[in-house]
Amino acid sequence: MTTLFANVVAGLCLCLLAAGHASPAVASDAAAPAGRAPHRANFDREQASQEARHVADWVVHSADNLGMPFAIVDKANAKVFVFDASGQLRGAAPALLGLAKGDDPVPGIGNRALSSIRPEERTTPAGRFVASLDRNLGGKEILWVDYDTAISMHPVVKGTPAERRAQRLATPTPLDNRISYGCINVPASFFANVVHAAFSGTNGIVYVLPETRSPREVFASYDVAE
Repeated sequence: MTTLFANVVAGLCLCLLAAGHASPAVASDAAAPAGRAPHRANFDREQASQEARHVADWVVHSADNLGMPFAIVDKANAKVFVFDASGQLRGAAPALLGLAKGDDPVPGIGNRALSSIRPEERTTPAGRFVASLDRNLGGKEILWVDYDTAISMHPVVKGTPAERRAQRLATPTPLDNRISYGCINVPASFFANVVHAAFSGTNGIVYVLPETRSPREVFASYDVAE
């Protein structure tokens, strides 16, 4: 294990983004039976973007989550939604994401020193990832979004005073939530009570929504209403 990778695993919120993410599953576009409403995700009263609802509904209707819990990371709105396997919302929270706008990792970035990574390269890539709970080298629990490229979701870390990570999470706007090297930082209580509870004892799927392309391009998704 390289020193770079060990630093990432240690939960310093300096998760590097490397090339590649899991290919989107091929979904069935079969219509719901006549007289029955299409099976959709249940957001309860939680506010969500049209893109987040589109993907969540498609996941449930197509069974793309393969009977596992799933999470949707809405980068444009800096928000994470966690659902059980049936599409019932378990919780939602703001998130800190990669500093730079973009949906693709820089090729080979996982082999570079942190000091060499420029601000414009610090993206959180879009895609469909099989995720699981684990512990970093410091013994703290994280959700591995993609182990090979060291992308994880974890409780917000302190960072430097100038970064004001906890304060950024508490503001009502997503405009100041882009600060990390690519990791998905969430409130500690949300991770403990929602993420841990949903993914405990099972793998799950994390869908990171694109911000430079459409969800249809990334996931081959469809509108359930159609």
